[in-house]
Amino acid sequence: MANETEDHETQYCFPAVNSSCIKTKRSTLESNIMYVIFSLQSVCTVILNLLVIISIAHFKKLHTPTNLLILSLAAADMLVGLIVVPIEGMKLTATCWYFGDNICGLYSILVGLLLSASLSNLMLIAVDRYVAVCHPLLYPHKITTAKTLFCIFICWFCALPYNCALWISSRLSDSNKTDACYGECTFTFSYAWKVTDLFFSLLFPCSVIISLYLRIFYVAHQQVKVINSMLNGKSVLKGSLRRKSDRKAALTLGLIVTVYLLCWIPYFILSLTENIKMISTTMILLWIMYVNSAVNPLIYAFFYPWFKMSVKHILTLKIFQPASSLLNIFPDLS
Repeated sequence: MANETEDHETQYCFPAVNSSCIKTKRSTLESNIMYVIFSLQSVCTVILNLLVIISIAHFKKLHTPTNLLILSLAAADMLVGLIVVPIEGMKLTATCWYFGDNICGLYSILVGLLLSASLSNLMLIAVDRYVAVCHPLLYPHKITTAKTLFCIFICWFCALPYNCALWISSRLSDSNKTDACYGECTFTFSYAWKVTDLFFSLLFPCSVIISLYLRIFYVAHQQVKVINSMLNGKSVLKGSLRRKSDRKAALTLGLIVTVYLLCWIPYFILSLTENIKMISTTMILLWIMYVNSAVNPLIYAFFYPWFKMSVKHILTLKIFQPASSLLNIFPDLS
């Protein structure tokens, strides 16, 4: 009878605090299963994106503007797997936040920073592919490694103060909440900030990305028609192969952008219309976003021969051999 009474008692995150949040009861088996799932997701996300980062950083042939953008995106995805997934898994399993308001604020800023950086990288990738496909003669002069690195730095740097301001606004809104409890890490926004964030985090970047890729695929379709009509002349064969490679890269990166937006937009729209205290539907969409961080390397594996070749060298430890960074991992294009 004593155990039965204890099982029905309300459990608090901080029993000694009067305003403590109520802790959701879970069986030991349920908690262990959730911890295993979240751990596997975290490990897979980190390892897959780390392979992308090592590949691009190690092999000199991969030091191109496009691949630097992919590396920046992989870095954001890896941090999601390394930090965000474990913490969110702990919050979902334990349903309590044990690290205080300051760490909650830093964590909220980090999540916003990674999201903003990822979306900015996708915009830069769209611009990169637009110039490569639609203006191939200008590409070597307009898109350089130095300019790309500068743009990546600006995207990460500008995302930080924006998300800090967003967090400060949420703290001011939270101070007026009457149902707040100790042991939660949530944040709410004023209507003005919701509209501002809707524009900068959804409408503007998505409009730019979608419009650029529509233009890319239209121009690519026109180029295919022109190349097919000129294939009788061998003098255009090399140029046609180069353009075919650019179109394939645009298609692959377009797929990455499409998957990302499909994973992200539903959650963003739903979070704007509901209380930030997540319901089950919102949590499902949130975890779909986190799973997306492990999907991009799988897309590279399917569509990029260089990624398959570089992963083979990494897993067989050939990258530790002398001059391995100079290996040509594009045998078909040499």
